[in-house]
Amino acid sequence: MVYSNLQIFTVELIGTFILVIFATGSIVYDAEFFDGQLGIPFAAVAPFVALLIGVYSFGKISLAHFNPAVTIGYYITGHITKIQILYYFAAEIIGALLGSLFVLKVIGEKANLGANAPNYDFSLGLIFPVEVLASAMLMGVIFYVVYTKGLRGFSGVVIGGIVGLDILFLAFISGASMNPARALAPALLSGTFSDLWLYWTAPFVGTIIVAFLFRGKFQAQRASN
Repeated sequence: MVYSNLQIFTVELIGTFILVIFATGSIVYDAEFFDGQLGIPFAAVAPFVALLIGVYSFGKISLAHFNPAVTIGYYITGHITKIQILYYFAAEIIGALLGSLFVLKVIGEKANLGANAPNYDFSLGLIFPVEVLASAMLMGVIFYVVYTKGLRGFSGVVIGGIVGLDILFLAFISGASMNPARALAPALLSGTFSDLWLYWTAPFVGTIIVAFLFRGKFQAQRASN
Protein backbone atom coordinates (compact mmCIF):
# COMPACT_ATOMS: atom_id res chain seq x y z
CA MET A 1 0.00 0.00 0.00
CA VAL A 2 1.25 3.47 -0.92
CA TYR A 3 0.71 6.17 1.69
CA SER A 4 0.30 9.86 0.91
CA ASN A 5 2.75 12.53 2.00
CA LEU A 6 0.07 13.91 4.31
CA GLN A 7 -0.26 10.53 6.02
CA ILE A 8 3.52 10.34 6.34
CA PHE A 9 3.63 13.88 7.75
CA THR A 10 0.94 13.07 10.31
CA VAL A 11 2.50 9.91 11.70
CA GLU A 12 6.00 11.39 11.72
CA LEU A 13 4.71 14.34 13.71
CA ILE A 14 2.96 12.08 16.21
CA GLY A 15 5.90 9.69 16.47
CA THR A 16 8.44 12.47 17.02
CA PHE A 17 6.10 14.09 19.54
CA ILE A 18 6.01 10.84 21.53
CA LEU A 19 9.76 10.31 21.23
CA VAL A 20 10.63 13.79 22.49
CA ILE A 21 8.20 13.54 25.41
CA PHE A 22 9.83 10.30 26.53
CA ALA A 23 13.44 11.21 25.69
CA THR A 24 13.45 14.69 27.22
CA GLY A 25 10.57 14.29 29.64
CA SER A 26 12.38 11.48 31.42
CA ILE A 27 15.33 13.79 32.10
CA VAL A 28 13.09 16.61 33.33
CA TYR A 29 11.02 14.21 35.44
CA ASP A 30 14.19 12.85 37.04
CA ALA A 31 15.41 16.38 37.80
CA GLU A 32 12.06 17.59 39.11
CA PHE A 33 11.17 14.68 41.38
CA PHE A 34 14.34 12.66 42.02
CA ASP A 35 17.06 15.32 41.91
CA GLY A 36 18.71 13.49 39.02
CA GLN A 37 19.25 10.28 40.98
CA LEU A 38 17.70 8.04 38.31
CA GLY A 39 20.43 9.15 35.94
CA ILE A 40 21.44 7.88 32.53
CA PRO A 41 19.82 4.40 32.82
CA PHE A 42 16.39 5.99 33.19
CA ALA A 43 17.11 8.37 30.31
CA ALA A 44 18.14 5.38 28.17
CA VAL A 45 15.03 3.29 28.84
CA ALA A 46 12.57 6.09 28.06
CA PRO A 47 13.34 6.52 24.32
CA PHE A 48 13.47 2.73 23.98
CA VAL A 49 9.83 2.60 25.10
CA ALA A 50 8.92 5.52 22.84
CA LEU A 51 10.46 3.85 19.81
CA LEU A 52 8.70 0.58 20.57
CA ILE A 53 5.44 2.51 20.36
CA GLY A 54 6.42 4.57 17.33
CA VAL A 55 8.04 1.91 15.16
CA TYR A 56 5.33 -0.69 15.64
CA SER A 57 2.53 1.87 15.28
CA PHE A 58 3.81 3.86 12.31
CA GLY A 59 6.68 1.97 10.69
CA LYS A 60 4.58 0.63 7.82
CA ILE A 61 3.41 4.14 6.93
CA SER A 62 6.49 6.35 7.21
CA LEU A 63 9.34 3.92 8.06
CA ALA A 64 9.33 5.63 11.48
CA HIS A 65 12.22 8.05 11.03
CA PHE A 66 11.32 10.57 13.78
CA ASN A 67 14.77 12.02 13.13
CA PRO A 68 16.02 14.38 10.37
CA ALA A 69 19.41 12.65 10.25
CA VAL A 70 17.71 9.31 9.58
CA THR A 71 15.55 10.97 6.93
CA ILE A 72 18.64 12.14 5.06
CA GLY A 73 20.02 8.61 5.25
CA TYR A 74 16.85 7.24 3.68
CA TYR A 75 17.04 9.88 0.94
CA ILE A 76 20.63 8.95 0.05
CA THR A 77 19.67 5.29 -0.29
CA GLY A 78 16.75 6.21 -2.56
CA HIS A 79 13.90 5.27 -0.25
CA ILE A 80 12.31 8.72 -0.24
CA THR A 81 12.17 11.64 -2.68
CA LYS A 82 13.42 15.22 -2.37
CA ILE A 83 9.93 16.58 -1.81
CA GLN A 84 9.34 14.03 0.92
CA ILE A 85 12.35 15.37 2.82
CA LEU A 86 10.36 18.56 3.38
CA TYR A 87 7.38 16.64 4.76
CA TYR A 88 9.58 14.58 7.05
CA PHE A 89 11.65 17.53 8.30
CA ALA A 90 8.58 19.68 8.94
CA ALA A 91 6.81 16.88 10.80
CA GLU A 92 9.86 15.98 12.87
CA ILE A 93 10.62 19.55 13.91
CA ILE A 94 6.99 20.46 14.65
CA GLY A 95 6.47 17.20 16.53
CA ALA A 96 9.62 17.79 18.56
CA LEU A 97 8.62 21.36 19.44
CA LEU A 98 5.16 20.22 20.51
CA GLY A 99 6.76 17.46 22.58
CA SER A 100 9.02 19.92 24.40
CA LEU A 101 6.10 22.27 24.94
CA PHE A 102 4.17 19.38 26.49
CA VAL A 103 7.11 18.59 28.78
CA LEU A 104 7.33 22.24 29.83
CA LYS A 105 3.63 22.53 30.63
CA VAL A 106 3.04 19.09 32.17
CA ILE A 107 6.30 17.84 33.71
CA GLY A 108 8.49 20.86 34.44
CA GLU A 109 11.33 23.02 33.20
CA LYS A 110 14.40 21.73 35.03
CA ALA A 111 17.48 20.33 33.26
CA ASN A 112 16.95 22.79 30.39
CA LEU A 113 13.90 20.77 29.33
CA GLY A 114 16.13 17.77 28.73
CA ALA A 115 18.37 19.52 26.21
CA ASN A 116 21.39 17.50 25.11
CA ALA A 117 24.79 18.57 26.39
CA PRO A 118 28.23 17.05 25.88
CA ASN A 119 30.67 16.44 28.71
CA TYR A 120 33.46 18.96 28.27
CA ASP A 121 35.67 17.02 30.64
CA PHE A 122 36.42 15.28 27.36
CA SER A 123 37.96 17.03 24.38
CA LEU A 124 35.91 18.08 21.39
CA GLY A 125 38.16 15.77 19.40
CA LEU A 126 36.50 12.88 21.22
CA ILE A 127 33.00 14.31 21.71
CA PHE A 128 32.33 14.92 18.01
CA PRO A 129 33.37 11.47 16.73
CA VAL A 130 31.48 9.75 19.55
CA GLU A 131 28.29 11.54 18.47
CA VAL A 132 29.04 10.57 14.87
CA LEU A 133 29.56 6.97 15.98
CA ALA A 134 26.30 6.85 17.94
CA SER A 135 24.36 8.17 14.94
CA ALA A 136 26.13 5.84 12.52
CA MET A 137 25.31 2.81 14.65
CA LEU A 138 21.67 3.87 14.77
CA MET A 139 21.47 4.24 10.98
CA GLY A 140 23.30 0.97 10.39
CA VAL A 141 21.01 -0.96 12.71
CA ILE A 142 17.93 0.57 11.07
CA PHE A 143 19.03 -0.43 7.57
CA TYR A 144 20.07 -3.91 8.66
CA VAL A 145 16.96 -4.76 10.65
CA VAL A 146 14.31 -3.18 8.45
CA TYR A 147 15.65 -4.68 5.23
CA THR A 148 16.66 -8.14 6.43
CA LYS A 149 13.99 -10.79 6.09
CA GLY A 150 13.17 -12.45 9.36
CA LEU A 151 14.27 -9.45 11.42
CA ARG A 152 11.62 -6.88 10.50
CA GLY A 153 9.32 -8.06 13.24
CA PHE A 154 11.99 -7.16 15.77
CA SER A 155 12.58 -3.68 14.34
CA GLY A 156 11.00 -1.75 17.20
CA VAL A 157 12.93 -3.68 19.84
CA VAL A 158 16.24 -3.46 18.00
CA ILE A 159 16.00 0.19 16.92
CA GLY A 160 14.80 1.26 20.35
CA GLY A 161 17.50 -0.93 21.83
CA ILE A 162 20.37 0.67 19.93
CA VAL A 163 19.17 4.14 20.90
CA GLY A 164 18.98 3.07 24.53
CA LEU A 165 22.41 1.44 24.42
CA ASP A 166 23.97 4.45 22.70
CA ILE A 167 22.61 6.68 25.46
CA LEU A 168 23.62 4.27 28.21
CA PHE A 169 27.23 3.95 27.07
CA LEU A 170 27.95 7.17 25.16
CA ALA A 171 25.76 9.92 26.63
CA PHE A 172 28.30 10.63 29.36
CA ILE A 173 30.69 11.75 26.60
CA SER A 174 28.69 13.36 23.78
CA GLY A 175 25.14 13.55 25.11
CA ALA A 176 24.14 10.89 22.55
CA SER A 177 21.36 12.85 20.90
CA MET A 178 21.63 11.20 17.47
CA ASN A 179 18.64 13.33 16.53
CA PRO A 180 18.75 17.00 15.45
CA ALA A 181 15.01 17.51 16.06
CA ARG A 182 15.18 16.04 19.56
CA ALA A 183 18.13 18.34 20.28
CA LEU A 184 16.57 21.44 18.73
CA ALA A 185 13.22 21.57 20.53
CA PRO A 186 14.34 21.71 24.18
CA ALA A 187 17.25 23.98 23.25
CA LEU A 188 14.90 26.50 21.63
CA LEU A 189 12.38 26.49 24.46
CA SER A 190 15.01 26.65 27.21
CA GLY A 191 17.31 29.10 25.43
CA THR A 192 20.35 26.81 25.57
CA PHE A 193 21.91 27.08 22.13
CA SER A 194 25.63 26.69 22.78
CA ASP A 195 25.83 22.98 21.94
CA LEU A 196 23.18 22.87 19.25
CA TRP A 197 25.77 23.02 16.46
CA LEU A 198 27.10 19.63 17.58
CA TYR A 199 23.73 17.93 17.25
CA TRP A 200 23.01 19.53 13.88
CA THR A 201 26.29 18.32 12.39
CA ALA A 202 27.55 15.07 13.93
CA PRO A 203 24.32 13.03 13.56
CA PHE A 204 24.11 13.93 9.87
CA VAL A 205 27.75 12.96 9.35
CA GLY A 206 27.13 9.58 10.96
CA THR A 207 23.96 8.72 9.07
CA ILE A 208 25.30 9.98 5.73
CA ILE A 209 28.42 7.81 6.00
CA VAL A 210 26.34 4.71 6.68
CA ALA A 211 23.80 5.57 3.98
CA PHE A 212 26.53 5.70 1.34
CA LEU A 213 27.87 2.35 2.57
CA PHE A 214 24.41 0.78 2.13
CA ARG A 215 23.47 2.66 -1.04
CA GLY A 216 24.98 0.17 -3.47
CA LYS A 217 23.22 -2.73 -1.76
CA PHE A 218 19.81 -1.10 -2.06
CA GLN A 219 20.43 -0.05 -5.67
CA ALA A 220 21.32 -3.65 -6.54
CA GLN A 221 18.18 -4.91 -4.81
CA ARG A 222 15.98 -2.52 -6.79
CA ALA A 223 17.71 -3.45 -10.04
CA SER A 224 17.15 -7.17 -9.42
CA ASN A 225 13.47 -6.58 -8.74
